[in-house]
Amino acid sequence: MLVDDEDSFVPWSAEDEAAEPPRRRSLAKRLVWIVSATIVVLIVWYVSLLLSSDKLQPDQNLKVDRAIGLIEQSGFSNEGFILRRATSFRSTDNWWNRWLGHREAYAATNFPFEIVTLYPEFFNVPVDDRERAAVLLHEARHLLGDGEDAALRATWMGKQHLGWTKDQYQQTQVWDNTERLTRARFPYLFQCGLDGKSDCY
Repeated sequence: MLVDDEDSFVPWSAEDEAAEPPRRRSLAKRLVWIVSATIVVLIVWYVSLLLSSDKLQPDQNLKVDRAIGLIEQSGFSNEGFILRRATSFRSTDNWWNRWLGHREAYAATNFPFEIVTLYPEFFNVPVDDRERAAVLLHEARHLLGDGEDAALRATWMGKQHLGWTKDQYQQTQVWDNTERLTRARFPYLFQCGLDGKSDCY
């Protein structure tokens, strides 16, 4: 038996909709959602950079470890900490580096992911661990957020503390390249001495 209960039907009206507006997410919930989504994207991006590149070989790890030790012994505690504790070292370019391309270099840094790619030149061109430490000191400045100029300047000004000095290394390729680049970008760092053209640091 069918019952027609017309009295129980309540027709929809625009006033009812105005009386109960749709519930909106609070600002806090929106912020949590945005932050969560951002973190997920960054994690996926970071993992993809690692998966698309190769780890260092054991002998390469040993050279890096010795170079970081020299940085720590020289008093560069922040740089040593980030290189030792927060950095993933790779031996080949990840997809991002391949996509962006890069000039000839000893290393490349992916900030803020704290990934450093060390190219064969890093292991072959420097004459010893101290020169490799100078290269890593430069990359550590990038890991801490410095741009190229700031990293270059900080490395040149800190070379004496590192023991990377002109009297021992002026004939090396790493020294020559670094000095020429630093002179070009920061000529005021080379206005000392009797001739007014010597390195002030």
